[in-house]
Amino acid sequence: MTTAFLGPPGTFSEEAALLRATSENLVAFSSFPALVSAVETGLADEAVLPIENSIEGAVSTTLDLLIHETALRIAGELAVPVRHFLITAPGVRLADVRVVTSHPQPFGQCRRFLDRCLPGVEQVAALSTAGAVQEVASSDDGHRAAIGTARAAELYGGTILAHDIQDVHTNVTRFVVLASEDAPPTGDDKTSLAFRVRENVPGALHDILAEFAVETLQMTKIESRPSKGWLGDYVFLIDFEGHRRDERVARVLDRIRERCSMLKIFGSYPRFPLDSLRASIDPGQPID
Repeated sequence: MTTAFLGPPGTFSEEAALLRATSENLVAFSSFPALVSAVETGLADEAVLPIENSIEGAVSTTLDLLIHETALRIAGELAVPVRHFLITAPGVRLADVRVVTSHPQPFGQCRRFLDRCLPGVEQVAALSTAGAVQEVASSDDGHRAAIGTARAAELYGGTILAHDIQDVHTNVTRFVVLASEDAPPTGDDKTSLAFRVRENVPGALHDILAEFAVETLQMTKIESRPSKGWLGDYVFLIDFEGHRRDERVARVLDRIRERCSMLKIFGSYPRFPLDSLRASIDPGQPID
């Protein structure tokens, strides 16, 4: 199995991909659309893409790819604790930093640190956290810093000035694994789908969601995205417990299909043990 991830090495995507495969079976690509194309064309067997963060919410690029641009299925989910580090070239001090670069997501996740310790410093977006670290670590510009992972600092020779600069220590990013087919039932699964209501009338959304309650299916996430058609026209996305081959799930899907102008099942896949992860990074917090 070859697993594609958002490169270069040292990204959180690589960290997630390493939960699926060894480093010898990983291949890096430079964008989310490239990851999808890699699987669609046989360059990789599967791809790992971030889909939501516990602080910043949904990763819209991944959602839009799933809704509009690919028939790939979600075959798995992964969750990775996010630890951000402020990294510079060797010899650069905090007082020297005039520019901070990183992927856009970490800027939102490290807002408090940046406001307090680097006020007024220019923030420059990069394609990936590892790319930002690689650029800064090899640069002769002594006024640049990057936000990235400890692994990226090690790989590219950067110096860590500050550790754990994320605003929330329980910061976690959830990833999905895209493949040509989703996963077989395990007895502890989730299903993700998208739909549009057939008629935008009072109660239309309620009538669809109520079907999940009838079959006692627990929804774990619900959100909406613009349909890219007309203002006020939305696609609704939900995750819920159960596999599409389960009898209760199959009954719900049959009943809601006639009420939807579009119904796209992204896939069914084993649930990631989030409770165990939460206990490991926040042991004092009781599990709901």
